[in-house]
Amino acid sequence: MPERIIIIDDEIDMLMLLKMILEDSTEYVVETTNNPSEGLKLLIEKKFDLVITDLKMPGLDGMELYSEINKIHPDVPVIIITAYGSQDVADEAIQKGVTDFITKPFKKQRILFSIKKAFEITKLRKENLELKGKL
Repeated sequence: MPERIIIIDDEIDMLMLLKMILEDSTEYVVETTNNPSEGLKLLIEKKFDLVITDLKMPGLDGMELYSEINKIHPDVPVIIITAYGSQDVADEAIQKGVTDFITKPFKKQRILFSIKKAFEITKLRKENLELKGKL
């Protein structure tokens, strides 16, 4: 069964671009929303394997959204994308547990690599927990 990804970004053009990249290049099931509160609601109602979100959004920014997601689904990886990134902001996000931090504009291969890496890390964590449980 293909992995499910939700993309949350207030820019409709970015949502369409990311959805097109993922659907044209992968088998992932992709849902999008331009409303962070709606995205949080969807995460409560449905199971997603990965979240991609913008950093700067009205109402609930990407780091606040990450904190809420982490309370609900601490095992779901989150990738933050932004046009307003600095090294300090990226470092802070990674220290708090964000899986990856990507600045706009980005290359198609960069986002695909980041997603693949996020799924590999998640798989390794699950395998590690299973092995610990067998000890």
